[in-house]
Amino acid sequence: MPAHDRPVARADLAAALDILGKRHLVLSIHDVSFPGRDDEDLGRGSPYSGGGRAFLAFVRQLGFTGVQLGPQGQTSRYNPSPYDGALFARDILSIALRPLADDPFYGNVLPRADLDDLLRGRPARGGQGVTERADYAAVWPRQLAALASAWHGFTRRRAAADPSVADLAEAFDGFAREHAGWLAPAGLYEVLSTAYRTGGTWSGAHGLRVSFDGSHWRTWPRDQELWVSKSQAAAARRAGLSRTYARELEFLAFCQLLVARQHAALRAELAARPGLPALRLFGDLQVGISVADTWALHDLFLPGYAMGAPPSRTNPDGQPWGYPVLDPRLYHGGGGGELGPALRLVAARTDAMLRDYDGLRVDHPHGLVCPWVYRTDEPDAYRAVQGGARLFESPCLSDHPRLAAYAIARADQLDLALPRHADRWVHTLDDAQVARYAAQLDVVLAAARAHGRALDDVLCEVLSTQPYPLQRVLEGHGLGRFRVTQKADLNNPNDVYRSENARPEDWVMLGNHDTPPIWRLAASWHKTPLAAAQTAYLCGRLGSRSDDDPLRARMLADPAALVHAKFADLLVCPARQVAVFMSDLFGAHDIYNAPGVVDPANWTLRLRAGCEAAYWPAAARGTALDLGWALAIALRSRGPACASEHADLITRLERGLGRPC
Repeated sequence: MPAHDRPVARADLAAALDILGKRHLVLSIHDVSFPGRDDEDLGRGSPYSGGGRAFLAFVRQLGFTGVQLGPQGQTSRYNPSPYDGALFARDILSIALRPLADDPFYGNVLPRADLDDLLRGRPARGGQGVTERADYAAVWPRQLAALASAWHGFTRRRAAADPSVADLAEAFDGFAREHAGWLAPAGLYEVLSTAYRTGGTWSGAHGLRVSFDGSHWRTWPRDQELWVSKSQAAAARRAGLSRTYARELEFLAFCQLLVARQHAALRAELAARPGLPALRLFGDLQVGISVADTWALHDLFLPGYAMGAPPSRTNPDGQPWGYPVLDPRLYHGGGGGELGPALRLVAARTDAMLRDYDGLRVDHPHGLVCPWVYRTDEPDAYRAVQGGARLFESPCLSDHPRLAAYAIARADQLDLALPRHADRWVHTLDDAQVARYAAQLDVVLAAARAHGRALDDVLCEVLSTQPYPLQRVLEGHGLGRFRVTQKADLNNPNDVYRSENARPEDWVMLGNHDTPPIWRLAASWHKTPLAAAQTAYLCGRLGSRSDDDPLRARMLADPAALVHAKFADLLVCPARQVAVFMSDLFGAHDIYNAPGVVDPANWTLRLRAGCEAAYWPAAARGTALDLGWALAIALRSRGPACASEHADLITRLERGLGRPC
């Protein structure tokens, strides 16, 4: 196969997607995974950096219509999982540093010499191929040092009435006032966490007493109830801490202003303009609630229970996430169906996200509709989660008598012969019951409508399990589910992951951040019965049934052909929305996240600098996902008439590589 690095025209890729009836082609990538550049990168990616923005321009040129980011909430120094991040505060590790030194929009508040010193001392990069690993622990002190230096430069020049920071100072004052509702508890949690874990000191630049060490508030000797307490003593304590840590609280608010400004600037850059379509940003509405938010909001949560995932096809042992669960008694307040404090939190959070994103991925919507909960007084968390129950469908369980008060489903609507986590544990519901199950998701969708979002701008991450109440709620709204086709059971024609079972409202994908890369799987299948089974299935899906068909022969001989046929399978299925995880686009074999296990490599995989230039030769060699080739396979699968009508387009998509199938 000749090496050829001529890009396929974006217009041709867009035309093929339109012929195939696809509305969204979205690349999924988390902040940490963005490539960087040597003049700015401390070892962790950001969409706001020069390297991140150049990568997004490449993604738009490649024909993608959008980018699905992971959760962007603040993480702690010892937990890189974005799904444990804050609800409102953004992760300051995503702040791009070079603009703080070079861009007058930020007042040039970061001295270039300070940034250059940090860049010279960064750890050497590891890894092979197209990916490397972010050194999460090493990035933290360097990023904090850079931001402390920028803060010092800002405050010093603001005090001197330096006009170069006048606009930034005005923006900071307005931002602090507008977002005081969440800035105050987020800041107090951070300074208290640092104080109780490190003795209140940090040896970084300018003596700021913050570390993001993330100690759990349940371990604090005092102040566990500080934010939620209405007592005069608590109010006095909060005021005293605000004075003692005034510099730290202002520093943290300043960091939040910087990342908010950079996000707004990126959205403006990605908006439609003459000759370029918009590249839409999708946010991730994660089901988890951070430790910091749990401290600030814990009067909204159900005592004695935590949320997790029950035993499933993907994780037979279940997953004890430890996330708090909103108290159903606080869903509504007063008369007339007004939102109570729990649903007001959902509304505020969703509204904030929809101001910043063009669409939303709803992470594990089961947690909004029918959460699986387990007792927190059980010492063995795995045993507890395996013996848990669904919050709203447990009216008669002897081991969870407290849950009966929250039941929506009645005992006669349960199939007690099934495991209580089974999809058909609840087998009937009336419309009024479905409406009660839908309370949280209704708030999310109301916010989406208020912001002018279409229904297919909301992605619901329903994977192998879809309990009947969730099915009814999604169907009532016309929402789809995920179909992760690498997981398809080829022996079960009714399997939820098979692409032919998708509906137009669904989202289809080869894999996601929790699955092995498709290239790794295809290599493991090669020359095994699994490869033969995949080939037979895909030939049937792509209209290639004869034994001497060249596509069949290629799939059996070459894992790359199998990968491209599997992607073509997504393109011919009924779903209008297709997502591609970044590892699958670039041909990576390394795991991003191994779910259900604690692994220091989790959440750290990122693309190397220069991955854009390397992509086209790799695609031509068949070691990365060649979108043109896959689109050509999909168009040919529609029969001779389609192939004839679009012959010139197909030829351009294949780029003369001798790949017609």
